[in-house]
Amino acid sequence: MGKHRLTQAYAWFLARWARRLSWKEVASVFHSSWDSVFRLVEMAVAWGRAHQDLGRIRAIGIDEIAWKKDHKYLTLVYQIDSGCKRLLSIGANRKIKTLLGFFRWLGSERSQAFAFICSGMWRPYLKVIAKKAGQALHVLDRFHIMTYLSKAIDVVRAEETRALKAKGYEPMLTRTRWLLLKRPDKQAPKLADLLRYNLRTIRAYLNAQAPPLAPAQRVPCQRAVFQRCCGGLQHQGKTDLQKILRLPDLPWR
Repeated sequence: MGKHRLTQAYAWFLARWARRLSWKEVASVFHSSWDSVFRLVEMAVAWGRAHQDLGRIRAIGIDEIAWKKDHKYLTLVYQIDSGCKRLLSIGANRKIKTLLGFFRWLGSERSQAFAFICSGMWRPYLKVIAKKAGQALHVLDRFHIMTYLSKAIDVVRAEETRALKAKGYEPMLTRTRWLLLKRPDKQAPKLADLLRYNLRTIRAYLNAQAPPLAPAQRVPCQRAVFQRCCGGLQHQGKTDLQKILRLPDLPWR
């Protein structure tokens, strides 16, 4: 194959083994070099990308992984259709241009055919998805939603604790941080006593315990759940969730 000393059949043989073992192990077992295995994997990936069928993608998932210290990330895009799940793209960093590069590579026509997109709440991802595939149902990761709500509850708790102390009331919210952030099935009996009081923190906690979103619910429903969860976090006409956490502008419709 070209200027390489390996035959095409043997090159594909090693490339397939590189899917099962580390490249170092493949090189050691078959008496080759790491550089040779790397080139063969690169050859296989290039061939696969040139011959893959991209015409029937209806659902994709977008996520980032940390591959190195000091916040070095990769952006991963997967096809998550029921009959086909595969990795479509790996991009350096998690910036706007990273995800834009995927949509430009895929093409506008295929991007407009997306029906579902699942992602976290990273602001650059939200902006690109709204711009390039605004017609798709955008499903937000429930973990990120609950993370934002938990942070907001903790901030409200700290503010209300200071206010109660300043007014001379009993510091009933002291040492309740983790109590309010635990899962309902992991909470201590002390929570039952705390729920008897009509406090901003308690209202925020109860609203945040709204039933989780079903995967098939549409974006307007997600917005309604967000607004319901924020209902107990009102502060001077603004939602604490927006004011404290500075949530990204989600592409609600």
